Amino acid sequence: MSEPIISANEDQVDQMDQMIKENKKIPDSVKRKLYRAEKEEKRKFLKHARFDTPETLPEEITKEIMEKNLDLPRKRFYRQRAHSNPFSDHQLEYPKSPYAMDWESFYPGFVNQETGKLNKKVEIADIGCGFGGLLIDLSPAFPETLILGMEIRVQVTNYVEDRIIALRQQHINNKDFFKKYQNINVIRGNAMKFLPNFFQKSQLSKIFFCFPDPHFKNRKHKARIITNSLLSEYAYVLKEGGIIYTITDVLDLHEWMVKHLEEHPLFERLDKNWESQDECVKIMLNSTEEGKKVTRNNGSKFVACYKRLNNP
Repeated sequence: MSEPIISANEDQVDQMDQMIKENKKIPDSVKRKLYRAEKEEKRKFLKHARFDTPETLPEEITKEIMEKNLDLPRKRFYRQRAHSNPFSDHQLEYPKSPYAMDWESFYPGFVNQETGKLNKKVEIADIGCGFGGLLIDLSPAFPETLILGMEIRVQVTNYVEDRIIALRQQHINNKDFFKKYQNINVIRGNAMKFLPNFFQKSQLSKIFFCFPDPHFKNRKHKARIITNSLLSEYAYVLKEGGIIYTITDVLDLHEWMVKHLEEHPLFERLDKNWESQDECVKIMLNSTEEGKKVTRNNGSKFVACYKRLNNP
């Protein structure tokens, strides 16, 4: 019989048990540590798992995912600052080149069982994907397209991973199993530094920038996700005819992004008529947590979409 799955260290468990016996209130910090430890242990096995082959998983986890649905993660246990400094050393792991990236472990449902290789590449990227709302809504809209979210914050990335794991498991018995959230995943990364390490030239068809950090102070503008130099990198990984989608509730940031995109020779703005008919714009307007918050507060949403022009 295999060893039981450890959900937290023994001291933490003993501490909570003692507090329960004494009818004491368990501090939120203790609850959060226990919750995260349990999720992390399961995530090690499930983040790259094919749920249609449960025999490859530990016995205790196999029993759990086959007998009951995994719960969606609770956001309150993944607390982290709203934004992160992209210029800090975040001890990130990244491939030397796109060819060194192990995409098979990110999209196991699309791996050819005979060759052990993916038969397609990631085509859509959500930069700064936050809590994964856009990924979740894009998945059924593009069931045969691989979609990747990139997020720099540790706990937010963990939340999205656990959310995708739970959604995949909940649809094991669905007849369209391989079309249910098997085409999305998230990676912790800094797109401002390492985007070309993950994607080949002209690989992507769509890039999303949804409610990015506005960096209000003038001295912080260099940290904005849209700049002249970064746009050249986005143009490199975006195929000709591909689309950059931007949305924000900050007018100053919207005007900044429009100005820089207009000045770049490889991008051309798409008109409002195109935006009104595009499925991705409709999804983008209402899918992200930040977008929902803006709607609740009756705020404004500023959208600008640009097509990648052909190389001269």
